[in-house]
Parts: sequence; structure tokens; C-alpha cells
Amino acid sequence: MLTCFKAYDIRGRLGEELNEAIARRIGRAFVEGLGAKRVVIGRDCRASSASLAAACTEGLVAGGAEVLDLGLCGTEEMYAAVTDFDADGGIEVTASHNPMDYNGMKLVRAGSAPLDTATGLAAIQALAEGPELPDRAGGHVTPAEGACAAYVARVLSFVDVSALRPLTVLVNAGNGAAGPTFDALAQALEARGAPLTFVRLHHEPDGSFPNGIPNPLLPENQPVTSEAVRTAGADMGVAWDGDFDRCFLFDETGRFIPGEYIVGLLAQVFLAKEPGAAIVHDPRVVWNTQDQVAHAGGRAIQARTGHAFLKQALRDTGAVYGGEMSAHHYFRDFMCCDSGMIPWLLVAELMGRSGATLSELVSARMAAFPSSGEINFRLTDPAGAVARVEAAFAAESPARDETDGLSLDFSDWRLNLRRSNTEPLLRLNVEAKGAPELLAQKVAQITALVEGG
Repeated sequence: MLTCFKAYDIRGRLGEELNEAIARRIGRAFVEGLGAKRVVIGRDCRASSASLAAACTEGLVAGGAEVLDLGLCGTEEMYAAVTDFDADGGIEVTASHNPMDYNGMKLVRAGSAPLDTATGLAAIQALAEGPELPDRAGGHVTPAEGACAAYVARVLSFVDVSALRPLTVLVNAGNGAAGPTFDALAQALEARGAPLTFVRLHHEPDGSFPNGIPNPLLPENQPVTSEAVRTAGADMGVAWDGDFDRCFLFDETGRFIPGEYIVGLLAQVFLAKEPGAAIVHDPRVVWNTQDQVAHAGGRAIQARTGHAFLKQALRDTGAVYGGEMSAHHYFRDFMCCDSGMIPWLLVAELMGRSGATLSELVSARMAAFPSSGEINFRLTDPAGAVARVEAAFAAESPARDETDGLSLDFSDWRLNLRRSNTEPLLRLNVEAKGAPELLAQKVAQITALVEGG
């Protein structure tokens, strides 16, 4: 049994769980399971990614597929190329923000649609675990000529360059895959006259990650970007994870802006462009987003946490945008996929149109709807912990929602408690309405209950 297959993607420890032989079997099974004739493949900059991508390509070719090789790129470049080249599927070899001894693959089918257990991933796993599949003739590798230029044009179609005002932007690629792609985007922005100045930090891809694994969501990884923003006198800071499908923003003071407030800003941007549109959000922290969508005349739609659920919600509802507090941002006109490059550009455009600083755009929102940030608990009995929390508050008759885990709404504060889809963790989020003291009190109370009190 191949333990590297997860609910939405492939991820495993190098060696026993994922190696070149397994990667080749996955490539061969991918072609067989999808009946694919043309497949896009790309990879991040991890030391193991090139050999795993080569082995996966061998399997794709052995299945008779034409393979369009993007080389080093971000996951969203793979998404774009699948649609731009009318491919039957795509694979990005990446472990994103996982530890050094891990790698994995993100997979999509035709139309850049998510490929998860319910839409074919289980069938690919069964084929990869089964008897050796026969080779088929006709497979070959083709350079993906023009893929980067098409991707850059697609990203820039989201922003009105004429609305941008002079800004200095500090960008931290974390030595991941973002650097070269950002440079191509910056060059195109300059050619269009965008008045943006960029200061680059940890910009060169380096699979040894000399500055640590790029995961800006971790509090211990944020000070380096914060300090660089202040040192550069930048108007905004942007930091990406390893395959840059998530981006994280810092205001001009170096303050990290939690993802749910960026969701609200982007909802505001899109509703100005498309009045009355639908906006999708995840169930963990909702009040700021729902309030901004309502005031802008839009429709807020809640979907389960996770990229497969958000993407499907966009496809089902026609929503123009969807966002998660984890800094995944999804765009209808980007194949309903997530991008780490589009969000910061749209925030820069909003700053240009409003004349406001980033701190001015978010500070009132953060005060009106303070939130705890996601608090993770590693427990032997997560079900028991949820039951204790539920029992403690049952007498208050809160509004209840089970879209994803347990959400309880008490009108002036709210909690969401859910088990992780990908890790053995129980995750807690608490939010309040303009009451940071109440927020802190409830976080302490729930933490005691979760930990056994």
C-alpha cells in the first residue's frame, strides 16, 4: 500500500513513502487512470524534486502521453498551463512547506479541476499499487514554450495597472520557487509602466533552504519579513511558501496581517468590479468577511475548509472569488484555482484606488472583529475534547453549524473546532465582535476544556 496518497494530494517522507520508483508508478497510473494524452508537469526547488519529476515523467511517457515540462515553477503555473495547453491533467512535484525530508505531488485533471479521492485519486492509487502496467508507444516530452508568458498575462489581467500608485514592496520568496516567476511578473509590470519598486529578500531558489522552510504562517518565521519591511521603508511586505500558491501580507509597520482580513479586502475589490457577486469563504473565521461582503452588496457563501471544497464551490456557484484564512485565495477567472501572485497585486490596486495605507485598510477591521488565529492541539482523544467543549456550552443554546467541524455562535463571540484534514491535530479558532478581552477569556476557557480540564 502506498501511504503517500492523501485525501487531496500525494505527500510522504522521502525513501520508503516516496521515491523515484514510486514516482514512476504514479506517473504511469496517472495516464491510465485519466486516459490522458497530454500532461503538464512542473516542480519546486527542493533537492529531491528534480529526480522525482524525472521519474514521474518516465512513467507518463511510458503510458504514451505527451508531457509538457515546465521545469522549475509554482503550483499555480502548472494549473494555468493545463488550461492554456488544453492538457488532460497536470502534476506539480512539491512538498510546499513540509519538512526537508518530505516531498509530494499536487494533481489536477482537465480544466485544472481538483483531483481528489472522490474525483479519481483513489483510482490512480489503486493502479499505482497494482501490477506493473504495460508500456505504450508514442509518449514523448515537449518543452512548454510560452507557458510563463501566458501565465504572466493571465495574472496581470486581474489588475488595472493605471490604478496603481508608487509603492515600495518588500518580497520574500523564502528561497522557494517564487523568485524567477516573480521576476518575470515584475518585468512585465515595468513594461506596462507600473510605478512599483521591489526589494527582494531570500530571492534565489535554494533547495537546502538556508533560511528555513518557507512557511510564513508560522509566527517564528514572520519577524524576518517584518524587519525587512521596516528597514526598507516599504509600503507592503509579501512572503510566499515554497510553491507560492499562498501569499502572506505585512503592512508598512511590519505587522503581519492574518489571512481572514485579506479575504475581506479581496472581497471588497471584486465586489467593486462585479456588484452583487458571490464570495466563498471557509467556516473557521467568518464574521469580518461576511460583514464586508454584506456592506459591499455581495453574497457570502460558506464552504468546507480545503482547496477541493473551495474550488468546487466556486464552480458550483459561479462565485468570483473565494478565500481561506490560511492564505489560499481562489479566483473564478483563474480556473477557479488558487494563486499567490494575484492577491498582493489586487491589494496594491486597492491601495492605489483608495489612497490608504495597508494598515489603514485593515486596522479598523481587525479591531471590529478580533480573532485568535488558529490554535493547534495534538491530542490522543480529539473526539473527547470536542465533546467536552460542546457540553460546556450546550446550556447557552448557541447557534450551531457543522459545515466543517463544530461551530458555535453566541452572537458576540464564536468558535470553530475541527480536526485537520491532513494532520493529527485539533484546530481551534475563536472570534469576537469588538471585544478583545472576551476573546482572550474564551480562548483560555476553551483551551482548558480541550486539554482535559
